[in-house]
Amino acid sequence: MTWDEFISQGFQISEQHKITIGGILGALLVLTVTWLVVATAKRAIMKPRFIMDKINSKRRLSVFLITKYLVWLLSFTITLKVLGFDITVLLFGSTALLVGIGLGFQNIFTDLISGIFLLFEGTIKVGDIIEADGVVGKVIEINLRSSEVLTRDEVTIIIPNSKFVVEKVVNWSHDADRVRFEVNVNVAYGSDVEKVFACLEEAMFENERILNTPEPFVRFTNFGESALEFEMIFWSQNTFVIENVKSDLRRMVYKKLAENDLAIPFPQRDIHIKGVDQKIDFKQNQNN
Repeated sequence: MTWDEFISQGFQISEQHKITIGGILGALLVLTVTWLVVATAKRAIMKPRFIMDKINSKRRLSVFLITKYLVWLLSFTITLKVLGFDITVLLFGSTALLVGIGLGFQNIFTDLISGIFLLFEGTIKVGDIIEADGVVGKVIEINLRSSEVLTRDEVTIIIPNSKFVVEKVVNWSHDADRVRFEVNVNVAYGSDVEKVFACLEEAMFENERILNTPEPFVRFTNFGESALEFEMIFWSQNTFVIENVKSDLRRMVYKKLAENDLAIPFPQRDIHIKGVDQKIDFKQNQNN
């Protein structure tokens, strides 16, 4: 048996079409080449040189994902062609089926289109810290239909991509490595305001997870009902664990205020009960 006779052997799947050994070998070759191309593209994009050095690392991942999906789509089309399928006939023949599927899976197709928009626009990228429905989390993966978000409680949430496109989502780290935060502190009336400023500023400068540039600062915001109200403004790159940063900052503030005899007030109320004082006075007069 010659090589031509060997690769021409196969099995008939319909009256008009036959899958041959040569077609199967060709399809495997196409898939192998596709895998190599995707792997090479990943190395070229994720470990950039020259021009790609100017592109943000998160954005580069989006570029790679777009490239991967397009390459595999092209590879799938070529694979069908190598196997002997007529792509045009398949597309026209499956039009009615695709319409029916589309009506039944509108949400899925919406999520797919939203995923493509996310990858091209780059409004949300892998590694971004986002807030949706009051939940703060880090984007760990963006797929075509859905994305995976890791919350601060280390719980992975699967979110449909359409939610990022249609609804309001806060991106804390969009095109920025640092984010501005604030912590409020109340101090008792009669406290030395300059000492309060010094204590709050020292607490921020001594925290290693608070950036010195832009420089953190303190504001005297209001004369409260029972306290002098201050606001600590600072920037940090530790967005995902910012509540831990704030906790350490509050602990340091409390320590420094205590060392300088500056009190943090607590609400106090005087309660007057009508009639009680008069009743007590009446009993005292009777006893006398």
